[in-house]
Amino acid sequence: MRLFIAIDVDNKDYFKEIQKQLPVSKATYPSQFHLTLKFLGDTEEKQAIIECLKQIRFKPFTLKTTHLGVFPSESYIRVVWLGLEENKQLTKLQEDIEKALEKFNFKKDFDFHPHITLARIKFLAPEQKQLFVDSLKNIKFQPKEFKITEFKLISSELTKEGPIYKDIEVFS
Repeated sequence: MRLFIAIDVDNKDYFKEIQKQLPVSKATYPSQFHLTLKFLGDTEEKQAIIECLKQIRFKPFTLKTTHLGVFPSESYIRVVWLGLEENKQLTKLQEDIEKALEKFNFKKDFDFHPHITLARIKFLAPEQKQLFVDSLKNIKFQPKEFKITEFKLISSELTKEGPIYKDIEVFS
């Protein structure tokens, strides 16, 4: 089972409005939006993972969107994302998740970069890259705050139409 740990961020209309402004046609656009805290990949340890995650305690906090960016770099664009303001409570939650799951030997995320994926780019011609990056800087949106009270263990099934997500367990 392909698993990851994430925070759902409601308000699809907000993200869809930003997606409409993206200057690319060869892309896939998610219809569900979340902040991935840790990608686990294929594992059969679901129940043991749930038990470890149940031990994590955190207080509700607020996240705020900030700016647009790309992964892995401006010269090789594969993902367009919406960044989040630095938040110590979010960082601690992500670190607590890493620590709680150490015994499973999942790949450690040493460079946690909180973001919400808006699009996955299939193809962008070399001569289009700088124009694309410049146009991202002109996209207008109001920063938005989200109250965070829970995180989830989610399964992801990859299909031709895009991933299908299913909540496995909710932790609050």
